[in-house]
Amino acid sequence: MRSICFNSKTSSFSMSRYPSPARNSISTGTPPRRSFSESLIEQSIEAATVLINKWNPETSTYAKVTSLFYESKSEAMKFIRCVNDLQKSMHAMVVENSTSEKLVHAQNLMQIAMKRLQKEFYQILSMNRAHLDPESVSARSSRASARSSISDYDDDGSVSHDDEVRNVGDSIDEVEEVSSIAMTDLRSIAECMISSGYAKECISIYKIIRKSIIDEGIYRLGVEKMSSSQINKMDWEVLDRRIKDWLEAVKISTATLFNGERILCDHVFASSDSIRESCFTEISKEGATLLFGFPELVAKSKKSHPEKIFRVLDMYTAISTNWVEIDSIFSFESTVTVRAQALNSLNKLSDTVRSMLSEFESTMQKDSLKSKIHGGGGVHTLTLTTMNYLSLLADYSNILADIFADWPPPPRSSLPESYFESPSTDDSPAPAISMRMAWLILVLLCKLDGKVEHHKDVCLSYIFLANNLSHVVSKVQTSNLKYVLGEDWITKHEAKVKLFAANYERLAWGPVIAALPENPTAAITPPQAKEIFRKFNATFDETFRKQSSFVVSDPKLRDEMKVSIARKIVPSYREFYDAHRSNVVGERNVGLIVRFAPEDVGNYLSDLFFGNNNNSGSTSVSSLYSSSHQRHSRSTA
Repeated sequence: MRSICFNSKTSSFSMSRYPSPARNSISTGTPPRRSFSESLIEQSIEAATVLINKWNPETSTYAKVTSLFYESKSEAMKFIRCVNDLQKSMHAMVVENSTSEKLVHAQNLMQIAMKRLQKEFYQILSMNRAHLDPESVSARSSRASARSSISDYDDDGSVSHDDEVRNVGDSIDEVEEVSSIAMTDLRSIAECMISSGYAKECISIYKIIRKSIIDEGIYRLGVEKMSSSQINKMDWEVLDRRIKDWLEAVKISTATLFNGERILCDHVFASSDSIRESCFTEISKEGATLLFGFPELVAKSKKSHPEKIFRVLDMYTAISTNWVEIDSIFSFESTVTVRAQALNSLNKLSDTVRSMLSEFESTMQKDSLKSKIHGGGGVHTLTLTTMNYLSLLADYSNILADIFADWPPPPRSSLPESYFESPSTDDSPAPAISMRMAWLILVLLCKLDGKVEHHKDVCLSYIFLANNLSHVVSKVQTSNLKYVLGEDWITKHEAKVKLFAANYERLAWGPVIAALPENPTAAITPPQAKEIFRKFNATFDETFRKQSSFVVSDPKLRDEMKVSIARKIVPSYREFYDAHRSNVVGERNVGLIVRFAPEDVGNYLSDLFFGNNNNSGSTSVSSLYSSSHQRHSRSTA
C-alpha cells in the first residue's frame, strides 16, 4: 500500500506529521465538535464510498469484467467527480482536523479509485489503438486546436463530457468521433490521477503503450537502425531502395506519426506542461533520432554511384521542406537532440553535395586531351554526360542555392567577368549556384577547346566546337539551367556557336567561293570561262568529298549552316553558269568541263552534315558526274 501522505504543494498526504487521535483526545479531554464543513466531508466520503466500492474489482466480479467508461459514460463522469470531491475533502481534513481517522479511510478509497482509473486508462489506450493511431489523431485537428477546442468545464472543475462529445460529433465523421471520445476520456482520467498525486502510474501506462505504436510505425515505414559499415556493404540498388523508403517515411512521419502523437500527448496531458514534454520526449525521441540519423549515414558513406548525388539532394529536400513542422513538433527543450540530429544530417548532406560536385569537376579536368575527335565532329561523350548531369542538378536549383550560399565562389582569376555579374542587371553579384553552374560549364568548354587545339583539320575543329557548344546551349534552354544561368548567358553562347559556324564556313568553303569571279557576269574569253569551270569543279569536288563526312547534330544549326553556304555559292555559280556555259558548248567533252548544274550544287549542299562516312564523297561525286554528263549531253545534242 502507498504511504499515506499529503502536501498542498505536491498533492500528497503524510499522517506522520500530525498527532495521533488518542494523544489529541487526552490533551483536550472533550469530544471534537462536528462543524458544517465536516458534515460536507462526511457526505462526500459516503458518496465516494458507495460508487468507488461499486467499481472495485477486488470486491465485485461485475467490476472486474466490466469497463466503467464503456458501460456507462455518465457514471464514469460521476466517478471522476466523486474522486475530485474526495480529493477536496482530504485537503479539508488536513486543514481542519488532521487527526481524523476518516483521512485513512479516504486514502484507502483513493487508492481503490486510482487502481480503477489506472485500469480504465490502460483499456482505453489498448482498445483504441486503431482510433488513436497518429493518422486519425492528426486528421482530427491541429495541435493548437486540440488544446483549446475542448475546454468546457462544469462548475466543479470536471470536463463537460456530454457537451463536448455532442459538439465534436456534429462536425467529424464516425471514426474521428471515436478518436475524439477516447481522447476526451483519457484526458479526464489523466487530469484526475495527476491532481490526486498518481501522475507516475498514469504516465507509465501511457508511455509504454504509445511508444510501442511509434516504434512499430517507424519499423513499418522501413526505417531500421543501421551502422556505417552496413551502409558501405550494401549494393547501390539496395541502398537506393532504402533511401526511397526513407523519403516516404519522412513525409508520413512529420505529417502523421510524430505530429499525431504530439497532438494526442498535448491533449491528454494539457493540464501539465512538464508531463506533456516528458511523455512526448520519451515516446518519440528514439524513433525520431533514428529517422533523422539515416541521411547522415548515407552522406558519410563511401558508396559511389552516379545517382547518389540526386538521392542526397532528395534527402536534403525532404528535411528542409519539412523543417518548420519538425521544429514545431520537437519544440521542447528535451527534444533538442532530435532537432540537432536533423540539422546535422542537413549539414552532412550539404558537405556531400559540395564534395561530389568538386569530384565531378576534377573528373572533367582529368579527361584526356589526347582523345581524337570522332564521328565527324559530333557531340562528345563528355559533353553529353556533363550536360545531362547538370540539367538534372538544375531541377534542385533552389536546394543547391541553399547549399552553395556560403560556399566560396570559383577563383575569380580563372573565370571570365561575365560569369560573375550580369550586364543586363545592376552591379550585384550573380547567385552562388549560378556561378557554380557557369563555372562547371566553362570547365567543360575549356576541355573541349583543349581537344581541338592540336587537331590538324581546323575545319573539323570548328564543326566540333559548334556542335558541342550548340548542345550545351540547347540543354540550358530546355532545362531549369535557363533560370539558373539567365538569358544573357544563353544569348552570349548562341553568338559563339554562330561564330564557330562562320569560321568553319570561311575555312572550308572559302576556296569554293573564291573559285568564282567577283563579277560572275563579266565578259571573259571562252578559255577563261573554261578554266573557271574546271577550277570550280575541282575545288567543289574536293571540298564536298572532305565535308560530306562531317556531322552537325542540331537540325536547326544544320539547316542554318547549309542555307548560309548555299547562299554564298549557288547564286554566284548560277549567274556564272547562265552567262558562260554557252562559251564552252562547242568544246569536246563539254560534260567534263561543266560538271555541275546550279541545281546539282544546291542538292549536294543540302546533303551536307549528315555524316555520310562510307565513301559517300567519292560515290556522290561519281553519281553527280554521271547525271550531269547525261543532262549536258541531252542539252547539246
